[in-house]
Amino acid sequence: MPEIVAHYAAYRDLSALGPIYDALIASYMEDVEKYAVSSAQALHIRHVIEASYASAGKRIKFEHFGNSSYRSREMGEALRILEKALLLHLIYPSTSVRLPLVQDKNKSPRLQLLDTGMLNYFVGLQKDIIGTADLNDIYQGTVIEHLIGQEMLSFQYEALSALSFWVRDKPTSSAEVDYIYLFDGKLIPIEVKSGTEGRLRSLHQFMDLTPHAMAVRFYAGPLQLNQSTTPTGKKYFLLNLPYYLASQLENYLAWLPTQIKS
Repeated sequence: MPEIVAHYAAYRDLSALGPIYDALIASYMEDVEKYAVSSAQALHIRHVIEASYASAGKRIKFEHFGNSSYRSREMGEALRILEKALLLHLIYPSTSVRLPLVQDKNKSPRLQLLDTGMLNYFVGLQKDIIGTADLNDIYQGTVIEHLIGQEMLSFQYEALSALSFWVRDKPTSSAEVDYIYLFDGKLIPIEVKSGTEGRLRSLHQFMDLTPHAMAVRFYAGPLQLNQSTTPTGKKYFLLNLPYYLASQLENYLAWLPTQIKS
């Protein structure tokens, strides 16, 4: 949020940001009547605003969202109204590894909010983040995964652009890849993970099914291009990018084939 960034740049005081965050939420609450068609719907929207931070970065159910007694229809309408207001995004999964990229609206979406800094403040994570060596260690990796999603949204300009992730729901084999990104006629899987490549089980499953051989991981390490092998023996190229290069994803995806050839 511009005001938050400007204030911290001027004073370098995290403790002074609380009133600004609170004022932002208060302004969102006051604007609810602009979007609600009834007093009941205004209550639903306010509940979603209040409950959304605890659910950010997670897959959600509309029914009883935020530990409420509200029904799926009521919460679905409220969430979609706030999505139109650009305060949040509902990221739906795809089950395909090939074009076209089709989101499955019958499956549970993941909740993406407008600003990761607001998520950190309202969940109470600001002190935990200071001095940490790897943001993947904070809040079960939710903060950095949410931040990467925010960066990816920032350079999607087409009318039908939307974040998506991949799931495989089978009784014997379930898997979930953090994001999939359409680039140059390919669905590129993107994981936000630390640790060894051996932990990328879902990514390996995606790569076994897709016809191409390129994948991306964001992590707290240096830029590296590795050749990896799935448990079934398929070889593919894994581009490891430091978190701070998320905004340059498209440039590095364009660069990747030239490195593979060389």
